[in-house]
Amino acid sequence: MAATVVPPSLPPSATPQDYFRIVSPTLIIPRDPKVSIPVGILACQRDPLLRSIETTIVSCTVYQPPPSTSKKTKNAVSAPTLPDDPILHVTLHDTVVFPEGGGQPTDTGVISTREGKNWRVLQVKRHGGHAVHYVHVEDGDLEGAMSAFVVGLQVIVHLADTDFDRRYDHMSMHTSQHLLSALLETRLNLPTLSWSLTSSPTPCYVEIPRILSGDEIQLIQNEANRLVFEGRRVHVEVEELNWADEKGVDILENGRAVGKTLPQDYTGGVKRVVVIDGVDRNPCCGTHLPSINNLQLFLLPQTETISRTNVTSSRLFFLCGPRLLTYLASSHSVITDTGFILSCGTRLVPARVAQIVEERKRAEKRINDLELELSMVISDSMVSEAINFFQGSEAGLFKKYMQRTDDAGSALSFLSSIAFSFSGSFSERSLAGRFLIVLSSSPSSQSATSTTLVMVFGSEDSLVKQVSDRLKTQLSVKGGGKGLRWSGKYTGVWKNSREGAGIVEMLTEV
Repeated sequence: MAATVVPPSLPPSATPQDYFRIVSPTLIIPRDPKVSIPVGILACQRDPLLRSIETTIVSCTVYQPPPSTSKKTKNAVSAPTLPDDPILHVTLHDTVVFPEGGGQPTDTGVISTREGKNWRVLQVKRHGGHAVHYVHVEDGDLEGAMSAFVVGLQVIVHLADTDFDRRYDHMSMHTSQHLLSALLETRLNLPTLSWSLTSSPTPCYVEIPRILSGDEIQLIQNEANRLVFEGRRVHVEVEELNWADEKGVDILENGRAVGKTLPQDYTGGVKRVVVIDGVDRNPCCGTHLPSINNLQLFLLPQTETISRTNVTSSRLFFLCGPRLLTYLASSHSVITDTGFILSCGTRLVPARVAQIVEERKRAEKRINDLELELSMVISDSMVSEAINFFQGSEAGLFKKYMQRTDDAGSALSFLSSIAFSFSGSFSERSLAGRFLIVLSSSPSSQSATSTTLVMVFGSEDSLVKQVSDRLKTQLSVKGGGKGLRWSGKYTGVWKNSREGAGIVEMLTEV
């Protein structure tokens, strides 16, 4: 007796029966289990809330990945990274796992075979006009995997909870993008140049030709949410694709393309239009919710300007659905935690932060003033030493090394202040002697990754170069400079008895 595939226990679909509409009398969904249904009329596109179907294997081959040449973008959702384990290319008669396309990332899913084993679908891609599942062979047993995916066998393909959560997030953002773009077009005459479905929970964005004012953002948001509260329905219309009837995208005066067009490698033969009742009609192959109800839209008030050669555009960020809830929860947590740290209520956080910032500015100014005063004291002390030295030997070279311990982030600027102050005092007193000074500054607690700053300055650039070259070769100090000043960094534990003694020795040999 042949084994049967037991479908997983999943909630039934709540998609209305009139969601998917064939508007052409000659378009027929293939029933032959040996034929793969083309992208455009897959189960995931006919019923976006359907999580499981029983279907038939049409083909199965071993996938040999090509060398990776793609560049990862900062925020855009990419397909899950394929592991080093073997991967199968599996084509099914039908599927509930959406293939990447229409600006919407691939779904992930599960295929259950007759022996009761669950196989992870890492991604689905459109090859020509058909959906190909990238199935992970976890144990590396290719022979066993190929025997499980014999052409003609029945399998169950379904979305686990995490898979459906991913799909629902993508659907929510994609449907909201259609709504947002439609309102920008009809209310403000602004076409959508592009859009990005970013990784959750990052806000998605549409790119438009100019920046919106605060009033315009509020106008679009209010109008969108009015339609959301009305619960406008969404449905899909499909018909045969006639390439001769397809129009190219519009081109703006600045040369940017506007609108959507079908990929040139699409061979599925289906034209698919997503309709938001009374709001928008747009060709799209992505999955969309049957209603915009519960898709309250939030437009982030800040925008981002993008400049490309002589073309400037703007990104308008938006959230809805699960991402909006995550954003609200995260924002509430941040403001609550901040209020706790500042010992004030959440409403007082902005004022309290402003107060702290102002206090910090005053404190930093006070520190800078004190550091400047201290640097002058240190430099005056060294100038006095130099004067005493020159009284005994006018033709000699005054040389000095000084090590400091400093945990401040501005240690280099403090060393620079000492150097400037010393050189200034030297000039003001019309001292004609030659000098060469090395300063170093280390943190109080050091490790193998600690950084010690070193500064060399003198009366002649040849003297500075002579010491800086030896610092590079003998102590591996990395830095640069020219003329009368050079600075560098030493990585590791700096000891006066070792590195400091080395500098003193260098100075004695100059």
